[in-house]
Amino acid sequence: MKYFWRGLVLLVVLFVVVMVVSVVGGMATMMNPQSFAKLDEPSILHLKLEGPIIDGGDLLDNLIKYRDKDNIKGVLIEINSPGGVVGPSQELYREVKRVREEWQKPVAVAGGAVVASGAYYTAVAGERIFVNPGTLMGSIGVIIEFADLSELFKFAKIQPQVIKTGAYKDTGAPHRAMRDDEKQYMQAVIDEVHGQFKDAVATSRNLRAEFVAEWADGRIFPGEKAVKLGFADEVGTVVDARRWIGEKTGLGNTPKLFEPPEPRQPFVKALLEGFSPASKVEAAMREVLRYRMSGQPLAIMPGATGL
Repeated sequence: MKYFWRGLVLLVVLFVVVMVVSVVGGMATMMNPQSFAKLDEPSILHLKLEGPIIDGGDLLDNLIKYRDKDNIKGVLIEINSPGGVVGPSQELYREVKRVREEWQKPVAVAGGAVVASGAYYTAVAGERIFVNPGTLMGSIGVIIEFADLSELFKFAKIQPQVIKTGAYKDTGAPHRAMRDDEKQYMQAVIDEVHGQFKDAVATSRNLRAEFVAEWADGRIFPGEKAVKLGFADEVGTVVDARRWIGEKTGLGNTPKLFEPPEPRQPFVKALLEGFSPASKVEAAMREVLRYRMSGQPLAIMPGATGL
């Protein structure tokens, strides 16, 4: 009987804790000024691209949501990313470029620790790129990886039965090694995507295609060298980028930055994640494995995943 009462007391205590956290969390949300962010005066839309690019994420959503607003006079994007999946990187590139071409609004990019591969693909859509002297830039290239687990399948005595509609439908399947013709086929695929990447850089940066090709072998280079080569515009910080876009839009040296409110996370999910010390680590690992093992062409800096 005593175990019953102990369990009951524990449930009551847990219920009280949940209720207290819920109330406090709700009050914090109400007191958070970003929850009620208003675009009531001419401002610069301030966005960030951080970490691996898996999809367009909040940057893409907020860009599309706010770029046509009258009080948004320009866009400032801070980037600290090694790149990621090609498709979303290209989507970000196109939509950032549309801000300049369709809405005639300037876009400044401020590079942090790394602006590489798919992140650089996104960055070249901006009108002016600011980087730190040591910002890791470039890595203009594409990679795709498949794991050959055929020996593991043999060890486990697993014999996959494959029914397919064409010779290349199971290219990259883990239960067998790739044939030479499959390797040539996949090489042609990433060569085409690589060509799209190089064209975007050459066109956006007003560089000769031959020059871009010379540096588009996946190598990285520091920000200062990127400026000298023409892959970036100026050695500077986000403060310099803000000043530039402020002057460009006539809003002064320190224009008001509009920070889109963060999407509200379901309370139960936030609570459970908060009680799990390993939750962030596990999420990061899942994210890395998701794009590393996706079988998709990646525009990502070498060694970025640690795998």
